[in-house]
Amino acid sequence: MFKHLLVPIDGSDVTRKALKKVLDLAKKDASIITLVYVSDPMPPMVYSDSSLGYGFTQLDHKKACDAFAKNLFTTASAVLGDSVTVRSRHIYSSSLAGGVLDAAKKAKADVIVMASHKRTGIKGMLLGSQTNEVIVHSSLPVIVLG
Repeated sequence: MFKHLLVPIDGSDVTRKALKKVLDLAKKDASIITLVYVSDPMPPMVYSDSSLGYGFTQLDHKKACDAFAKNLFTTASAVLGDSVTVRSRHIYSSSLAGGVLDAAKKAKADVIVMASHKRTGIKGMLLGSQTNEVIVHSSLPVIVLG
């Protein structure tokens, strides 16, 4: 049914557990899996106390994000194994949902498969739902794994 699955990952237990379901889905149709990790392009400002502070340079931030993404892709690829084709794509975007949608377009995926953290109530209001944002703005089908 679907030949190219785009799967956002973040290193959480929720996404790790979802990868097994993604693998089952991909095996059914011999689909390609593209893993995507979205990094914020702006480095954070960290203050050690109220009078001293230091920032990360853009280059330091990019190196740290690239290393983290590479580690996530290695771990996720190990879970998925060799029975399917796995690609990876590291995107920089200030919007997680926007980054996922951009990655889907660049990868030419035909479906987005996301894990949901199932945030409801106050947590859902404060943290928002990136999955919901992707569903609302995507022109592709979105499969949500719980």
